[in-house]
Amino acid sequence: MKRKTLNKEVQYNGIGLHKGEEIKMKLIPTENGGIIFKRVDLEDGKNVILMDIENTFDLTRGTNLKNEFGAAIYTIEHFLSALYIAGITDLIVELDGNELPIGDGSAKVFLEILEEAGIKELSDEVKEIKIEQPLNLTVGDKHIVALPYDGYKITYTIKFDHSFLKSQMLEIVLDMDSYKTEIANARTFGFDYEVEYLKKNNLALGGTLDNAIVIKNDGVLNPSGLRYDDEFVRHKILDLIGDLKVLNRPIKGHIIAIKAGHALDIEFAKLLKKQEEELC
Repeated sequence: MKRKTLNKEVQYNGIGLHKGEEIKMKLIPTENGGIIFKRVDLEDGKNVILMDIENTFDLTRGTNLKNEFGAAIYTIEHFLSALYIAGITDLIVELDGNELPIGDGSAKVFLEILEEAGIKELSDEVKEIKIEQPLNLTVGDKHIVALPYDGYKITYTIKFDHSFLKSQMLEIVLDMDSYKTEIANARTFGFDYEVEYLKKNNLALGGTLDNAIVIKNDGVLNPSGLRYDDEFVRHKILDLIGDLKVLNRPIKGHIIAIKAGHALDIEFAKLLKKQEEELC
């Protein structure tokens, strides 16, 4: 598979989820170097953060990167999810803050701006990660398994001890069409009892019913309701695609996840990388 970048620069401005500040994001084509985040609000020379699995940190509520100087970028998973399905391997992402815009809480806006810029195929190849033997990771009651498969398929199960949101399961074979119609529009979500805690800890200051689903005892607070009956598990698949994108390589295999999350996703990505290195 060929490496890819964008045809032209494109810019998007939006609110960051946690700080609630306006973020300017500029996507700049490049033909080498992978995915590079650049904090233009910080000192030159210390403000470049390479998308590398070794740079991930603090995976409690999102996927975040930090360089050796402490420059960090938060909540990248929705953007990376769109990059994965578009096949973008090389890009400079300039930001004037420490998080990406949240958009509407899905990957929809990111996919739209990638399509607006257009995709440019490069001459170099990117080697796919091919699952040739079963691989699994279990931490408590959370599991991720990878099996051989001629394509990219994800099966995801979520389970919550909640009066409204209990269990959901979805299996999907991924390509651009299925991602656009079944995954890209699924929004991030949280529970109403979490909101006060988050605000007290200066988190989710930019969170509104326009960019997140808030779950109450008997439904959701969002006046427009849900985009899919099972929007929650669809968003978890969106997150998983984005989290595994930190490897910056296409994946061929069947990924089965049960109650996983960002921390388990990244640990599993490390396992995938280690297996690849052992096979080489």
